[in-house]
Amino acid sequence: MPSKPDLAVVYEHPEWFEPLFAVLKRRGVEFITVPLADHVFDPSATEAPASVVFSRVAMSSFLRDAEHPIFYAQSLFEHWERLGVRVVNGAALAIDSSKARQLSLISSQGYKAPATRAVHRQIDLLKAAEGLRFPILVKADIGGAGAGIVRYETLDALQAAAQSGQAPVGVNGVSLIQEYAPRVGGKITRVETLNGRYLYALDVESPGDTFDLCPADACLARPGAAALTMTRAHPPAEVIAAVEAIVRAGQIEVGSVEYLIDERDGSVRFYDINALSNFVADPVAVLGFDPHETLVDWLVDVIQDHKAASK
Repeated sequence: MPSKPDLAVVYEHPEWFEPLFAVLKRRGVEFITVPLADHVFDPSATEAPASVVFSRVAMSSFLRDAEHPIFYAQSLFEHWERLGVRVVNGAALAIDSSKARQLSLISSQGYKAPATRAVHRQIDLLKAAEGLRFPILVKADIGGAGAGIVRYETLDALQAAAQSGQAPVGVNGVSLIQEYAPRVGGKITRVETLNGRYLYALDVESPGDTFDLCPADACLARPGAAALTMTRAHPPAEVIAAVEAIVRAGQIEVGSVEYLIDERDGSVRFYDINALSNFVADPVAVLGFDPHETLVDWLVDVIQDHKAASK
């Protein structure tokens, strides 16, 4: 019987991970790719594709296919973990798949987020808006690539959307209503982490109130994607410490946290956790290094540690 590969990369998007695959191949890592589009699994099976599995499941997958794999992947990874598989970023799916959970996590660590309420019925958006300052945003609880976010200037506009059932709602039936926090300089900062530690940060500027702020090659190539300006950022030490605390509490092994500076009061507001992290386009030019190399260094260590623990 042939031996299993060291690593299986499980993903939904067919193109996003070519830079990762290229580095894995160049480094001689024995790996296979496991696209989820045509995947099936037997809950009684006792075999997995590899002893280490790397989750690259995108929350934006529901935009590309109504039959998305978000919830399927959670069941699949839990099954493999019961077989002794090391699923990298598997636990992160629970946080990544709910903005409400993300904001709860951020708050539990003592950090600020924009004032937010969660509802599961559109009509309750009006009650949830009580005490919030307009303009407000209504967000789908599961989002991605800025999808499912609409700004409402007045309570009347929100009421019309709620009563007609036109306000955004997540594929899990949950919506968030959130105070719009105007960002200083029109920018947000995305802090990437690896194994609970700071990797790099980017300032991302966009025209107007664009919410699609993904900085990766695959995102920027999308038709209609916003024109973004990306520069390497150097957040203060207290912000880096906050981000590290957030990702560790959320078991985010590879992922980012986004924050803005609220121009109303100058406060730091953390508002999004992302457990995918395609990394920035043209990383050597923007950052001075390729984070895929650092990621693969760490994955090799994970594989070796899992092998040693399994003996």
